[in-house]
Formats: sequence, C-alpha cells, structure tokens
Amino acid sequence: MQVDVLVIGSGQAGVPLATRLAESDKKVLLVERRNLGGTCVNYGCTPTKTMVASARAAYVARRAGRLGVRTGEVHVDLSAVVDRKNEIVRQWRSGVQGRLEGQPDNLQWRQGHARFVGPREVDVNGETHAAEWVIINTGARHVHPNLPGLDEVPALDNASIMELRQVPEHLIVLGGGYIASEFGQMFRRFGAEVSIVQRVDHLIGREDPDIAGALEQAFRDEGIRLWLGREGKSVHQRAGRIVLELTDGTKLEGSHLLVAVGRQPNTDSLGCEAAGIQLGSRGEIVVDDHYRTSTPGVYAVGDVLGGPQFTHTSWDDHRILYDHLTGRSTKGRGGRLVPYTVFTDPQVARVGLSEEEAKQAGIPYEVATLPYASIARAIEVDETAGLMKLLIDPKTEKILGAAMVGLEAGELIHIFVALMQAGSTARPLVDVQAVHPTLAEGVQSLVMSLERYALP
Repeated sequence: MQVDVLVIGSGQAGVPLATRLAESDKKVLLVERRNLGGTCVNYGCTPTKTMVASARAAYVARRAGRLGVRTGEVHVDLSAVVDRKNEIVRQWRSGVQGRLEGQPDNLQWRQGHARFVGPREVDVNGETHAAEWVIINTGARHVHPNLPGLDEVPALDNASIMELRQVPEHLIVLGGGYIASEFGQMFRRFGAEVSIVQRVDHLIGREDPDIAGALEQAFRDEGIRLWLGREGKSVHQRAGRIVLELTDGTKLEGSHLLVAVGRQPNTDSLGCEAAGIQLGSRGEIVVDDHYRTSTPGVYAVGDVLGGPQFTHTSWDDHRILYDHLTGRSTKGRGGRLVPYTVFTDPQVARVGLSEEEAKQAGIPYEVATLPYASIARAIEVDETAGLMKLLIDPKTEKILGAAMVGLEAGELIHIFVALMQAGSTARPLVDVQAVHPTLAEGVQSLVMSLERYALP
C-alpha cells in the first residue's frame, strides 16, 4: 500500500499526528503492535495514577484521626483496585480507538508488528507499505539489568506489578527513580513491607539533596526502608522467598521483587539498519532539532528518542513536528522547557535548572527555599511535608529553575513554567494578590524570601 504518512506506534504523539495529518487531507496508515494508546494509557500514567489514588485513599483514611475523625480498620481490596484500574484503562483505550475509527477513510490503522525493509518501506504482517513520510513513535520498555540470578526469579516490572491481586508481604524494589518511588510508596500504603534499593545516594537522582531528602524523610516516616548508595550484586530464591544480595554484603529477603532501573527505546526489532536509521549508544533513534532521522522522510518522536521520557514531552513532540511538516512553524525542539512531576506523596516537581546543575555549569544564581510547614494552607490540612525552591538570575531576575516537594507540587510548578515560558522575571509573583489561604500563596512567600523582594 502506498500512503502519504505511515505512523508506527499509537502513543501520545502517534495518534494526534495520525489524526491531524489525516484531517489535512493526507492518506495515513497507523500501525500498533499491541494495545492502542501506547505506554501512557496501558502501562504508565493512566493505570499507575489510578492506583496511586487508591493508595492515597487508604493512607488518608488511616490518618484521619489526626483531624479528629475516627474510622475503623482500613482494608485494601487489591483485586477491586486492579479492577477499577483496568476499567479506566479500557475506557481510555476505547476512546483512542473511537478517535481513530471516527476519522474519514483516508486514515486507517492496522494491528501488527512494523519493521523497516528499506527507506520509507515497512513490512506489517507480511504486507509492504511505502510512504512519503514515516513517523516512529514506538516508545520504550523497562530495562532488564545484567544482575546475576535475575533470569531465575519471578521478578516484576512496571506492568506486571499492576496485575497482582494480593498485597505482597514484603516488596523489594530495585531502583530509586520515579517509577520505583511511586510503586514503592503505593504498595506500602496497600499494606506491604517495602524496601527500596537505590545505587546513588538519593531517590530521584536528578534532584538536589534537600529536595530528595524531603521525599526520603516522608518515605521513612511511612515505614519504607531505604538502602541508598547500594547496588544489587545477585539475586536468588530460597524456600519460596527472593533474596537480593547488595554490593556491601547486605541480604534482603522478600516475597516479591520489582525491577525498576530505567527504560530503553523500542528499536531492536524495528529494522532500523535496513532503513539506514542511525541509533545512539543506548538504542535510541538519533534525530535533529526537527525530529528528522538520518534517513530522509523518516521522523521519530517520543520515548524512542531516549529522553526526556514523559508523556507530555511526547505530546509536545507531536505539536512541534506537525507544525514543521505542515509548514506552520520552523520552531524546533531545542531549548524548550520540560517540567515533570513524580506522583509520590508528597509530589516532586521541577522545571529548569537544579542548584547542583547551576553550580556544575558555573551559572550565577540566587536561591530561596521555603518549607511547606510555613504555608498556612499546608498547616490547616496537616500536609506540611516538603519544601519549595527557586533559582533566579542575579542580573536579570529571570527564573532559572524551580523545584518542589510537597502537596500538589505538580500543579504549583506550572506557575513557574508559565513565567519561564513567557521570559518573565520573578517580580510578578511579588506584585500579584494571592488568595489566602492557598498553597499558591506559598509560592509568593517563597519569592519574597529573596532579599531583593523582601518587604522593608
């Protein structure tokens, strides 16, 4: 079949690109190997945040007494949690299918494995399809580390752990990034004993020690055991239990093991060599500022680029590439802001530079921090764990970066995202009349803690 556009993968960039290009009168074929919706809908954002909500409900119910509300014993029905998660995933997946099938005849989709057999030629289920443009949105999957014994034990990954119907007695988590942290806290709140092993000295290794430390303290307060600055040396089974030996000789024994040490691009079975598509050292597709691969007419977007691996980044890739393909804009992906949130409790959120990154780059900065315990709203709802942090340029007063760990940090970070995108200084946050009592009022207090903005 000859088409104008062939999209491989139905993730957060693939589907909007396919539908919007079809609406602009292109003949489009979208190919998906597994379930429509990509990682976010099926194994990432949608199911995990649905289960995080259940875990938080259990946590809040157990702690209601601190607010003078007496409750009985809290029981988590993990099977019901999983059923709810599956139903919400089904709804989102059906929505994606409905969106594709609601398009005119110039958009078709096939379920099958796509593999390049030449430049802009792709085999799908034994049929060869050619296109003027091919767009790769094949995403990423969990990394299977080279840990002795791992192939002989029933290890869980980010997808299989969400299918458990009984709460583990003791969950060992190998890894300390956002996936490991979210699942570790989730299953602790479901009732499991949890141990997290992280090879660097802090959880969420990109963050400054004070930001990461606030999250670590919250985890310890919930009874999560942290083994920081340690690595797994080997793993084996003994009497039906999983034993993970660490590099310092410590042996952790648990009922279940979750491996969450990173994600790798899905390119190994894509046939990139046949198409002349250059790959990087980690198997990621190499592209330029406008998502062009080394093969003319072939583009790549989303997690398959190697990072940043966020759903919102993939969606933004689609926006920029669509504008480029249709001649609406020449803007590329370079220099854009990439905010993110870790949906632990308290949440961790950041945009722009961390203090450590500014130091390493030799960038002058002024820094302000404010503990959540200083925010009236946080005190009133008894959610005082965490802090806010801000870096500004001493000369221009523009915001270099902001980070937060605390209640609704993922919402509050957008205040700084919007100002940074507009190229604004931090001054508007001093002049704004903030509603009292709100968490956003704390953002104003944070900025005004800088000497230049302090009240006389």
